[in-house]
Formats: sequence, C-alpha cells, structure tokens
Amino acid sequence: MDKAKFTLCPRFQKSFSILGKKWNGIIIEVLLQSGSQRFGEIAEKIPEISDRVLTYKLKELEKEGIIKCSKNTSEKYSEYELTKKGKDLKLIIENVHNWADTWM
Repeated sequence: MDKAKFTLCPRFQKSFSILGKKWNGIIIEVLLQSGSQRFGEIAEKIPEISDRVLTYKLKELEKEGIIKCSKNTSEKYSEYELTKKGKDLKLIIENVHNWADTWM
C-alpha cells in the first residue's frame, strides 16, 4: 500500500504563525469580549504586557487584517476593533476556551 506523503497546508501554517505568537490570541480575546477599545483600555485588561509590546502586537494584527485602528481626530484618540477577519476567529477562540476548561 502506497502511503501519501504528508504536507502541511501553507495557509494552516500561516494561521498558526499569527495566532501562536505570544499575546496575539489574548488581544483578539479582549476585543471579542469587549468590542472596540482604546489602547489604554486594552492595556488595562492585559496588565502583563508592556505598552511597547502591545503597540507592536496591535500593529502586527492590523497588518494581518485582523484588527483595524480608527482614529477619532476630533477627540484625538484611536480605537482598535476586530475586522470581519478577526471576528471570524470567535468560534476558534471559544473552542480554545472549551479545550482549556477540560485540559488546563
């Protein structure tokens, strides 16, 4: 019997390279649970992350199209929110919660 050669799907690898990075899943979780928020509100919910790292991670997730930054010029602040691509991670995050409740 000829066994098929195993290959990883590049899209699957790319997904894990984004979601598997430290803090990315937590930031997505915060935005899923609380909706659009200012930088300080996100930082308050994740006190373990430095402002420098949070800034970097928000830019990284924005570059991937998972979040977007809306600037309110009249009040001089920005809000971060999930894009459709980011909101589509809700079921995945819920499944991770279920797995964690059982196994962690």
